[in-house]
Amino acid sequence: MKKLIIIPAYNEYDNLPQTLRDVREHAPDYDYVIIDDCSTDETFSLCREQGFSVIHLPVNLGIGGAVQTGFMYAREKGYDIAVQIDGDGQHNARYLKEMEQKMAECDADMVIGSRFIKKEGFQSSMARQMGIRYFTWLIRALTGVRITDPTSGMRMVNREMIKMFAADYPKDYPEPECVVRALKQWKRVTELPVMMNARQMGVSSISPVNSIYYMIKVTLAVILAWF
Repeated sequence: MKKLIIIPAYNEYDNLPQTLRDVREHAPDYDYVIIDDCSTDETFSLCREQGFSVIHLPVNLGIGGAVQTGFMYAREKGYDIAVQIDGDGQHNARYLKEMEQKMAECDADMVIGSRFIKKEGFQSSMARQMGIRYFTWLIRALTGVRITDPTSGMRMVNREMIKMFAADYPKDYPEPECVVRALKQWKRVTELPVMMNARQMGVSSISPVNSIYYMIKVTLAVILAWF
């Protein structure tokens, strides 16, 4: 099977070397591609100097556009499995084999790495945990399916989902919305317990200032995606 790791990156100069070391050590049978979302730091220069596999976007598309670019690449290159790992080092590549096994055992279309099944490792702030629990409730109310970590960016999909997301992918804060889109299309979505790390360098794109916008926007997007 052809397997690809998609690594969206915006201003991740300080974090990418460790992320790539983790990938090479724990997932040597995977190809990878970094999607540099028109970073304003030296991310792209680092990728060229280190010989990293990278696609440089000439304009900033946001996380949704960057990840969709990765799925388009996976579709065009004929990959059977694609998995997203964030460039900030929060996700651990050692779980990819377990995610593969889970996908095969459950005949799943999407496997999400969840930090809230065993509640080990970095759990995020209390405010964010409350927001995540809210989206868990909202998705279950709409679909009847309980997803414990709907905002997790660590998710593996099969070839059918690669084609689906390459054609159309949510543009802004996409994780909860794309779960609902998958469930709406009767895709099998399951979770695997993982441990995540705290971001080592840089800042998250979701700040306290825009968290209210995030909650309102994603709520509306999830409801529209279902109906």
